[in-house]
Amino acid sequence: MEMHMPTVTDQHRKLSALAGTWTGQETLHPSPWDAKGGTATARITSRTDLDGFVVITDYVQERNGQVSYRGHGIFGWDPGEKCYTMHWFDSMGSPCNTPARGRWEGNKLSFDQRSPMGHSRYTYTFEKDGQYKFSIENSQDGKQWSTFMDGGYTRK
Repeated sequence: MEMHMPTVTDQHRKLSALAGTWTGQETLHPSPWDAKGGTATARITSRTDLDGFVVITDYVQERNGQVSYRGHGIFGWDPGEKCYTMHWFDSMGSPCNTPARGRWEGNKLSFDQRSPMGHSRYTYTFEKDGQYKFSIENSQDGKQWSTFMDGGYTRK
């Protein structure tokens, strides 16, 4: 039996919507991690890599002129599970034991993840070329959700 090398599919190519250098304003809603909430500025640099199979993202958040959070994400397509994947590593040291699993519906790319801390939902809404909105929602039981943060971003 001859093995064939995988090829980049339309699902992989669709992730290129994330590629580019982005800046945005964010709102962090009051939560157990930040009782007051507040605003932040984000810088995001994303690129298609590994011959088109993934998008790699570096994220830096600043609050009050200081870097407050950093993240590194890898987005891909799992053809066996027929879903998008997001592996996330950050300056809080959160382990990425399992990737968030996602789907693309219309102009929205959303991921769901369950961890010992509860459920999370990450939603990218592409409004028009060069702009998107992003939100993170959390839930302890997977039924009642609260917005942790949201933001709007523009490609430079």
